[in-house]
Amino acid sequence: MLEIDQVRRSFGERVALDGVSFTIGDGETVGFIGRNGAGKTTTMRIVLGLLTPDSGEVRRNGHPITSADRRRIGYMPEERGLYPKMRVAEQLNYFAQLTGLSGLTARRDVDDLLEQFGIASRANDKLEQLSLGNQQRVQLAAALVGRPEMLVLDEPFSGLDPVGIDLLVRVLETRISSGMPVLFSSHQLELVERLCQRVVMIENGRIVRDEQVAGSRTALPFGCRFQPTTWRASERS
Repeated sequence: MLEIDQVRRSFGERVALDGVSFTIGDGETVGFIGRNGAGKTTTMRIVLGLLTPDSGEVRRNGHPITSADRRRIGYMPEERGLYPKMRVAEQLNYFAQLTGLSGLTARRDVDDLLEQFGIASRANDKLEQLSLGNQQRVQLAAALVGRPEMLVLDEPFSGLDPVGIDLLVRVLETRISSGMPVLFSSHQLELVERLCQRVVMIENGRIVRDEQVAGSRTALPFGCRFQPTTWRASERS
């Protein structure tokens, strides 16, 4: 289990997180939603150790999270971070070996992931030669390549066409069904509904909802159906 307990973080005078607390159980997929600037990415970066909280704590299985724990988390940031001049398979192998996999095991895992994502034929292409959609597939493969025990995904479907979204969702569903916990941030609420057992909503750095997603599409969190169009309109206001 991952526990985020009373985490606070400010940037100068701006309070980004104001006592954020929620948990992610083993085998649970949690949708993390909120307007731009609500605190989603800051929370994720604190979980990953990329930012330090002013106060509060992140725990893994009841103990303060360690650097070793964090190495077992696959992370897909909203700002993509791959090397455009590097060949696809080469950099995935590099990331796999950074997590401790041997060369042979890394190559096998990379080959399997490239096949799953439908880009095996582009393994020797430089990343910049791929379409943006295929680059997105490589980015998610990079989050999975080290055999992580948990996934933290920040807007993983941004910019993908429907075919690419469906492919990535199927890959994620396979991981979720194996019991991997996932923290998943997205503005595409229909995908949150499809993938997640719980939804946590953050607003102005505070958690304002934390509820189960019912199995039926007619009984969703917050006492009503999701309204993605309405949500997006409210984001712009």
